[in-house]
Amino acid sequence: MSAIEMHATTDVGIKRNHNEDCVSITPEFGFAVLADGMGGHNAGEVASAMATEVTSRYLQDRLPKIPEAKLDEDTGFTSESILAREGITMANNAIFEASQQKVECAGMGTTVVAAVFYADRLTAAHVGDSRMYRLRGDLLSHVTEDHSLIQEQVRRGLLTADDARNSAIKNLVTRALGVEPDVEPDIVEDIVQAGDVYLMCSDGLTDVVPDEAIRLTLTQNDKDLRKAAAQLVQLANDAGGPDNISVILIRTQKYFHRKQGLFSKIFGR
Repeated sequence: MSAIEMHATTDVGIKRNHNEDCVSITPEFGFAVLADGMGGHNAGEVASAMATEVTSRYLQDRLPKIPEAKLDEDTGFTSESILAREGITMANNAIFEASQQKVECAGMGTTVVAAVFYADRLTAAHVGDSRMYRLRGDLLSHVTEDHSLIQEQVRRGLLTADDARNSAIKNLVTRALGVEPDVEPDIVEDIVQAGDVYLMCSDGLTDVVPDEAIRLTLTQNDKDLRKAAAQLVQLANDAGGPDNISVILIRTQKYFHRKQGLFSKIFGR
């Protein structure tokens, strides 16, 4: 597994009175989870907390028991990808059941993005419009693609990224946890290089901060994840802070196997 540094932070923003985002990092097992909840009085907060807790617990219980990067012949994905998808599916089931049984949770849901690092690889599993980016050198690229109406229009060439950020329908997601009894997370597998910086974030950042500003912030602070995360949150708040802002930053260093021990450096929340 990659030796990595992780730092996570979440901020209520300027205009919200409570935080419906939730972040969780588990560096010793190489994974992180971020969720952005929605629906009902404080129910979004419940949904995002359930998403991170259930997914993280599932991964922590099962990752140490599998061979690293073993390919599943039926799906074509690695065993880590299968576990990430299963963890998110379990979270969806738990959130949906709670929304059906508790009046105060009716209609709640959440986005989720989970990342698992192993050997020289990364698995990103996601539902909704919370994102993952990769900074390699000076190049910032999207790892995930939003499940949203506006992203469909961008994909078809009907809107630019700038148009999308200013659209009135930018927050309408086409897929979320807990809304339906079944959900299909998208899985992305990537080859990791030493020195890569990965960003996981909620739309409280990306709705108001352009990709170029994110890139510049990360390149200028790539050796200080805590400072980079604080500056990204500040950029969002300087732009009005209309939503909760959550950021997880992960920097890879070198490689060794999961069962050899803990990562060499760990930065927590």
